[in-house]
Amino acid sequence: MNKFILGISGSIAAYKAAYLVRALIKKRKEVRVVMTPSATKFVAPITLSTLSKHEVHIDLINEDSWNNHVELGLWADAMIVAPATATTIAKMTNGIADNMLIATYLSVKCPVYIAPAMDLDMWKHPSTLSNIEKLESYGNKIIPVGNGELASGLYGEGRMAEPDDIVNFVLHAKPRIGRHGDLIGKKVLITAGPTQERIDAVRFIGNHSSGKMGIALAEECASRGADVSLILGPTGLKPSNGHVNLTSVVTAEQMYEAAVDQYSEADICIMAAAVADYTPSQIFDHKVKKVNGAWKMDLKKTKDIALELGRRKKKNQLNIGFALETDNELDYAKGKMKKKDFDFIVLNSLKDKGAGFQYDTNKVTIIFKDNKIKKFELKSKRDVAKDIVDEIISILLDA
Repeated sequence: MNKFILGISGSIAAYKAAYLVRALIKKRKEVRVVMTPSATKFVAPITLSTLSKHEVHIDLINEDSWNNHVELGLWADAMIVAPATATTIAKMTNGIADNMLIATYLSVKCPVYIAPAMDLDMWKHPSTLSNIEKLESYGNKIIPVGNGELASGLYGEGRMAEPDDIVNFVLHAKPRIGRHGDLIGKKVLITAGPTQERIDAVRFIGNHSSGKMGIALAEECASRGADVSLILGPTGLKPSNGHVNLTSVVTAEQMYEAAVDQYSEADICIMAAAVADYTPSQIFDHKVKKVNGAWKMDLKKTKDIALELGRRKKKNQLNIGFALETDNELDYAKGKMKKKDFDFIVLNSLKDKGAGFQYDTNKVTIIFKDNKIKKFELKSKRDVAKDIVDEIISILLDA
């Protein structure tokens, strides 16, 4: 990378932009500067034009710069937004192109690096954290304070990274797994949610699954460019990502038929649904009235979706399974993985507080075919989905 756009927004940290331009120039990089009008109150444009030896772009509309954002977008090898205020981050997230910086950001075809700068309360506000997460899902890279490590999701508590650290991060950071576009061209099939096995006109056999984990997986795969088909059991939740193709089902039989029908075209199949193991042998069209004594019901086994897809699995397909256990968790999960030919299995234990059905969090252990085990801490289901998809990407890269 030799050609950089530096976008500067209105933060007190904007004075560091001059040092950042100088640091890039020392690395023999060419720099073009774009500023928001408020940024000019913190650092003089003439200082930046002198350092970069190029005009500084500020106004979106004037006699000769309406199209400059498009030209800059095609010219650059990378764009750095430093400092990036909460307002600029929100505008980048939502595509509000009311200034030259955002218009340029929306025009670039290159990697974008973002160095946040704001006070701690603004940084920790849920709206800011949500915007940061969305920007990452779009493929942007957030620059933390320090040596460029993204461990534990820490980004410096809102304080902008130092110019030398920004340059080192941009020029030397290795590409990470789990970035936008790493599943482009892949078809992903996901089963999620519960099933309801009808007893009579008003009653059914079911479970407490909400479908949250499967929906998070579908949205994560879609955000990385996959063509995602989600087979979802009866739940009040739906994916918010419009790129997820949804098939709604109710019973285990309906889920089985939909999965078998779509499986042959899938590159990756993630079976996160809590499918009923048994269904009533007899279904009543009317409501069964209460009678004296016990009501005995005959049950029959449902079709095993994972077993059938494992039987149909081809060499180029990956099957990922889930196991929710209460006792002898590892042994049961390993047995299930082997029997159903999973490439790895995600184990939940109901003994772990905050994990399992209905929660927004989950704590998982991933078990691989070679008996390697990875244990993860309690996280949001969105972050668990990222971990699971990262493991899928690792397998694809090693194939």
